[in-house]
Amino acid sequence: MLARQRVRSAWLFLLPTLVVLAGVAGWPLFRTFWFAFTNASLADPGPPEYVGMENFATVWDDPDWWQSVRNTFLFTGVSVTLETVLGMVIALTLNTRFRGRGVLRAAVLVPWAIPTVVSAKMWGWMFNDVYGVINEMLLYVGWISGPIAWTVDPKLSMVAIVAVDVWKTTPFMTLLLLAALQMLPEELYEAARLDGAHPVMVFFRITLPLIRGPMMVAIIFRVLDALRVFDLFYILTSNSSESMSMAVYARQQMFEFQDLGLGAAAASLLFGLIALFTVVYLVLGRDSVAQEAA
Repeated sequence: MLARQRVRSAWLFLLPTLVVLAGVAGWPLFRTFWFAFTNASLADPGPPEYVGMENFATVWDDPDWWQSVRNTFLFTGVSVTLETVLGMVIALTLNTRFRGRGVLRAAVLVPWAIPTVVSAKMWGWMFNDVYGVINEMLLYVGWISGPIAWTVDPKLSMVAIVAVDVWKTTPFMTLLLLAALQMLPEELYEAARLDGAHPVMVFFRITLPLIRGPMMVAIIFRVLDALRVFDLFYILTSNSSESMSMAVYARQQMFEFQDLGLGAAAASLLFGLIALFTVVYLVLGRDSVAQEAA
């Protein structure tokens, strides 16, 4: 009886938040799904007509859509991997005791605190082929023979986008991993030192298994954020069909081509992909926890 009252009280406390979320997020999401099944257009102010799955079929058959899917998945895989590895290295460094550690911890968070649009514009100037500092540095050390248009070439623009995202978001991974490292019991490391264990073995046998849960949470956060990336691609690249993300593709259909229904269908597919990834992750994570408990 007491447990049931606590559950009822919890739902009552959550009710205002759920109402706000339903109005702020639920209603726009529902409208997007509805537009995906209509011929809504910004150029036609008339009421939209129901067209069924026609918009989804059009997006599915569009090679530009699949190019944006490949770009998004490539960006997500490379950037999240690099951010996880670098974040772990920096977190392990900041977890040790040395003079000035507090100042260095604060300095590491500066790139993450800068708004993404500001970071993208700043790095866009740095990657400029005429007066960018990146080309000047590479020319100075002799790694290139002439200026490179980093953000124009589709292949090189992906390198630039990943570099900017890694620079900005690695502090986020560092912060989460550092918080997990500080929760580990010091007695385990004292025992490992007494046994003469190598630091590399200590990391793989003690540290990594103990922080696997928090690390997977950090990775899932970054993957979900990377799959819906928009601002970096939109600001840094020329928005050509070869160098756009799924979110940029949806925006192009909605506002540049003024086809609201087609853009809504692309956005719905992106939402469905992210939702599917989240469900798979939760199911696998639950099975993993169940196996460990057994």
